[in-house]
Amino acid sequence: MTLTDHELEDFADRALRAARRASTHIQTWVGEHREVNTKQGSGSLASQVVTEVDIACQELILSELESTLTPNQIGLLTEESEDDSSRLRSDYFWCIDPLDGTLPFIEGIPGYSVSVALVSREGNSVLGVVIDPRTGEEFKAVRGQGLQINGNPFVTPSAHGTNSLHWMMNRSMKTHPRYTEIDSAMQTLAKRLGFQRIEESSTSGGVLHACRVLREGPAVYFTLPKTGTGGGSIWDYAATACFFEEAGIPVTTPRGDRLHLNHSETTFMSHCGVLYASSMELRKAVEELCAGFLP
Repeated sequence: MTLTDHELEDFADRALRAARRASTHIQTWVGEHREVNTKQGSGSLASQVVTEVDIACQELILSELESTLTPNQIGLLTEESEDDSSRLRSDYFWCIDPLDGTLPFIEGIPGYSVSVALVSREGNSVLGVVIDPRTGEEFKAVRGQGLQINGNPFVTPSAHGTNSLHWMMNRSMKTHPRYTEIDSAMQTLAKRLGFQRIEESSTSGGVLHACRVLREGPAVYFTLPKTGTGGGSIWDYAATACFFEEAGIPVTTPRGDRLHLNHSETTFMSHCGVLYASSMELRKAVEELCAGFLP
């Protein structure tokens, strides 16, 4: 089965309605007590923490999308449920992160979001929706139909007169054994590209880090490959990968390879890492930088 442009647009509208419901629910819990549990067998702290809000949001999203699920055509992968491998048997699968950035949400700081995507069995994101519940900002992209922010076509921000390079990073980056070297290399790269300083941000979840690369360019966000689990999962990157594809700056691995969003062995992306950049020139420069830190 191949979805038509009209079908994809219809699915994207469903995903947006679902994400809005989850976003509204999230905001009703801001500042309230949250029961915090942990997932067994996960990697980083961010991937271990789960709240009742995550589960409730997943149920709200599924209530909107469940009617689209069909054996061998539309499967499902969600952060808060066990991988049933339908993503490997179906032509497409919904990829849902009902509350990305659980840690900032628990801490009461900006950086959490709702993310819904549709991914092909070949590992390509064909539509994506993200909502920032705090601001209400909505991102929506459909393959071949462009990226919209709050219903308006995305326009790349002008970098004219910009003195800062924004570096979005996961919290775990600062615990990387070679972080000091990476930071030094980034400072050198920034100066070479004509920036006076780097502005670092490590408080958001991966989804909003990627969205901020688009909104606050010149900017970059990357994770380096590593052994073991962690380093983000398919649902952390599926929606935003579609955004960048439609913006003409495809997401890659730090090695410059295509970002494959449906590996059969695992949902984790730690084996390859990811690289988002606000321009092709910046992406290429960071690829060259990362080459010195790859395992």
